[in-house]
Amino acid sequence: MGVLSGLKPEPVFQYFEEICGIPHTSHHEKALSDHCVEFAKERGYACTQDEMGNVIIIAEATEGYEDVPAVIVQGHLDMVGDKVEGCDIDMEKEGPRIYIDGDFIRADGTTLGGDNGIAVAYALALLDATDGSIPHPRVEVVLTVCEEVGLLGASAMDFYPCRARRMINIDSEVEGILTAGCAGGRRARCHIPVKRTPCSGLRCKLELTGLMGGHSGMEIDKGRSNAGTLLGRFLMLLKENMPYDLVALTAGVKENVIPKSGSAVILIPPGEEETLRRVIERFMRCMEAEYGKADPDIRLELTVGKTGEFPALDPDSRLRVLTALNLMPNGVQAMSMDLPGLVETSINLGVVELAVDELILRQSIRSSVSSAKEMISRKVTLLAEQLGGRVDFQGDYPAWPYARTSKLRDLCVEIFKEQYGHEPKIELMHAGLECGILSGKLDGLDCISFGPNQFDIHTPNEHLSISSAARVWEYLKAILAAK
Repeated sequence: MGVLSGLKPEPVFQYFEEICGIPHTSHHEKALSDHCVEFAKERGYACTQDEMGNVIIIAEATEGYEDVPAVIVQGHLDMVGDKVEGCDIDMEKEGPRIYIDGDFIRADGTTLGGDNGIAVAYALALLDATDGSIPHPRVEVVLTVCEEVGLLGASAMDFYPCRARRMINIDSEVEGILTAGCAGGRRARCHIPVKRTPCSGLRCKLELTGLMGGHSGMEIDKGRSNAGTLLGRFLMLLKENMPYDLVALTAGVKENVIPKSGSAVILIPPGEEETLRRVIERFMRCMEAEYGKADPDIRLELTVGKTGEFPALDPDSRLRVLTALNLMPNGVQAMSMDLPGLVETSINLGVVELAVDELILRQSIRSSVSSAKEMISRKVTLLAEQLGGRVDFQGDYPAWPYARTSKLRDLCVEIFKEQYGHEPKIELMHAGLECGILSGKLDGLDCISFGPNQFDIHTPNEHLSISSAARVWEYLKAILAAK
């Protein structure tokens, strides 16, 4: 008996649990991709799989729907792999361990992967109805890889098997909202050179924990703190109050995740522990004043080690690191003037890594205005170059502009009103969706995005509403059954 046995609709939750049992973090989706291919072959569907692992499965129209325009049902195979401290799960080799908590499905100590496992589950449940019990036109299921690391799979994919010019993307997280446009974006990786020299002192480890974190496209406007930038602020404050040498620094896990923890290792003169503690207390008072509402559980904990000699940054290198962390743009850069409440442009410092000979900063840049995206990219480049470094950009993807007319959107609105008894909200989102990429590759593609209620995605607190997933399944079937 599976954990989700007995939940309705049974096929959806059966396949969702199956997916959760297969590791599928970004760049490690092969097992799930192969699983989908075998699923298609067993049922006699035409199927293609490219070298990256992107999959297209074609289900021809059921009886009576041969003349209805074909539709793409689209989602992505990969998930963000994050976990709480002390969790022993290797997410590159193991799937999340799921459990039911009231109306929610959660994972024990890790991200759940409802983003976007529920879309894959819907697709497989739809394709499993080979008896025609779910009426539909020709359906082209498109499942991509590496969406969470820059929409890389969709960007590289060849959609030659696809004839449809309507697409349902199931990668939105609020039931009742039809997403009709999104920002474009790219990833930045800054490399700033540093030099090390042998230094002696009392080794102290600083651990910053308790931050909320979250999806940089969905929660960037929530006022949450960033572990990477906060460590930079603390180290600058410390520099102004006492001598120290910097040995190690790290924060974050992914470019598109707001870092919720980080750490630094420093060397201080023996006997200066109390000065360090006073600076920590002062810093924490500032954090409470600034983030007491949005991020109330921030903690900066000190562990004092032993005196010794360690390879630390020389003074010039330390200054470059502190300058980068304190001056690099981060967070919301501009709000939309056309759509109140919508973030137009943002940048998220997702990963900080101090290597032996360089500081590496990995960032996610987003904007619904292409010139603003270029402007933020130039700022990052100029600062890195002033510090003697360079920036590599990758994973560039276009915005998905709002279409003034959309037959598919109109259809989805009408069916929503029939099913729910009220109109849905039509919104644009700041997070990136693959609709923009597919629109650029399939001329005349008419897109809409929706999905069930999911919360705290990209964090170990991620949870998926069971009742919402059931309602959205009925909604998806109703759209496909419309003539």
